[in-house]
Amino acid sequence: MGTALSNGGNRLLQVRGLSVCYQDGGNLIRALDQVDLDIHAGEIIGLLGESGSGKSTLACAILRLLPPHATCNGGQVLFGQRDLLRAAERDLRAVRGARISLVWQDPALALNPVISVGNQIAEVLRAHIQLSPSQRRVRVLELLCEVGFAAPEEIYGAYPHQLSGGQRQRVLIAQAIAGRPALVIADEATCKLDSASQTDILHLLAGLRRRHGTAFLVISHDPSVLAGFADRIAVMYAGRIVEESDASAIFRNPRHPYTQALMRLAASPANGNKHRLPAIDGEAPDLGLIYAGCRFEPRCGDKLAACPTRDPVEVKRESGRVSCFRYDESI
Repeated sequence: MGTALSNGGNRLLQVRGLSVCYQDGGNLIRALDQVDLDIHAGEIIGLLGESGSGKSTLACAILRLLPPHATCNGGQVLFGQRDLLRAAERDLRAVRGARISLVWQDPALALNPVISVGNQIAEVLRAHIQLSPSQRRVRVLELLCEVGFAAPEEIYGAYPHQLSGGQRQRVLIAQAIAGRPALVIADEATCKLDSASQTDILHLLAGLRRRHGTAFLVISHDPSVLAGFADRIAVMYAGRIVEESDASAIFRNPRHPYTQALMRLAASPANGNKHRLPAIDGEAPDLGLIYAGCRFEPRCGDKLAACPTRDPVEVKRESGRVSCFRYDESI
């Protein structure tokens, strides 16, 4: 489903040096540490990593939807000429849902159980587009058709508990695209679905990109979800992006030992349960501690003498980048 970009490298969103900490009692948890990421107009970029790697924190930080105990310690999120981290709340409201939207991980929690799904989509339109009530209804029905419902009138009046998981996910996508945003962030949008529903949702997102030029940041713990779908993949570990490249290169020749481990796990015949989170030998680092060396070093089977002593330098490689001493020519 993934296709080559044809937008001339037009940057839609630029994340620069983004750092986020959570206050956990007396501990400071460094959830994001100097994250850089570009998202181009009309592309699908996958954000891959284990649970707890910082993927959802990055998604929420982009739209300044972090919880009260989170603090952004530095960086920029540039959308056009505007830094969203420093934008006024009024300006942010004009971006959220209209220019950048978010599809939450669990539709059962994201949808209001006592409001019909049609009215929940209409609320997004009411917030961003001036339409009469009858025009809003027509537009909601169009959106329900666009996300694959054959009987939109029935779905309009239904409540979330009356829909399947795949149907609820389609409703969330209809909400997300209601304002025709330039970028949709999908946070584990397929993780609670069976394999057939996962495929349907991915085809739906790819079709929206083709028809409207929508860019997608698709967050997943499962490499197989992104295979043949994403144009580019960024791999997160312990709050940092450790590798980024064209999707074909990531699957053909992963560079970072962590990416290699994820790919081996996804390819394992024992990985028959698609809902199972990736589990690599060893424990993820304690993000409340400050590490002198590479954060993956304790779990790495290919470590060098430099790995426990200092951070690896990011190295540009072909179509991407990797943070690993094995590619640092100065070692």
